[in-house]
Amino acid sequence: MKKRIISLFAAFMLCGALVGCGAGETGQVEENQIVEDQKEIATLNIAYQYGSAYSPLAIAMEKKFIEEEYKQATGQDVTITWTQMPKGADINTGIASGQLDAGFMGTAPAVTGCLKGAGYKIFTNLSGQEHAMHTNHSEIASLSDLVGGSNQIALVNNGSIQHIILAMSLAENGMDPHALDSNIVAMAHPDGLVALQSGSVACHLTSSPYIYTEREDESLTEILEIANTWSVENSFIVGVASESLYNDNPKLYDALCKGIADAIDFVNNNTEETAKITCVVNGTSESDELFYLQSGNYSAETKNLLDVATFMVENGFVEASSVTMDQLVFPNVKGN
Repeated sequence: MKKRIISLFAAFMLCGALVGCGAGETGQVEENQIVEDQKEIATLNIAYQYGSAYSPLAIAMEKKFIEEEYKQATGQDVTITWTQMPKGADINTGIASGQLDAGFMGTAPAVTGCLKGAGYKIFTNLSGQEHAMHTNHSEIASLSDLVGGSNQIALVNNGSIQHIILAMSLAENGMDPHALDSNIVAMAHPDGLVALQSGSVACHLTSSPYIYTEREDESLTEILEIANTWSVENSFIVGVASESLYNDNPKLYDALCKGIADAIDFVNNNTEETAKITCVVNGTSESDELFYLQSGNYSAETKNLLDVATFMVENGFVEASSVTMDQLVFPNVKGN
């Protein structure tokens, strides 16, 4: 009887050990599955604005260049959300709140954000575009005709790159760079065009494609100082990325940089194919879109970025004692 009890106890212990081993294996499988399930899928939230200056972004979306770069680097997928926003201030808010990882905006608001500690730096240049200013008043022939008067000038908003171009042109022609600040009325590019043609404002300072529509309008006159001040090669639209993306996810940041560079290269090397894609996005004809693309300058390298930033600092458009490229861009950025 004693032997039988010992045998039953041994069998019980063996069974328990076997069950324990089985539970351990099952538990390990379940643990691995939980880890796999909890592994975060990479996400990237990007904001952009409208117009042919942003054409490489339409290509990046269409061709999934960022996704491809990330897949090659990590073997994993990334989900990208592209959001169109009306102005750079909204992008600033989005990055500051953590809702956006990157965004594209004019040079001036990007400089302001960098110097004010908005939590981002420039990671790439995107494009340069010709700028021009037109008037519907025959008696206005130059910027000096506007100084001291009340004629309104439509441009995107105070602190925009158009505002800075206006100020730079005033200074270049021997006038106070703030002489026309009170004449500015903030309007989106298309609204400014309509306001100019209807006579609601006296002048409109804008970029592609709106300047070409205005140049074809015989009732309008171009004020040439603006075009003479601003080169199509200058950095107009830049990409900014959050410092958290740069610091915490370098592989995703690198894929973002490379993907945008791939898109810029595609625009430059396949302009006609690009026009077929972007004309749908921008609501233009294919022939017009091709002209706009050929008239712009698309490059990942910044051009005269520091000059613009220095002008802004020296003339009080942003509060800072000085500015350097290191304050504005991440280390991978090439240019000046």
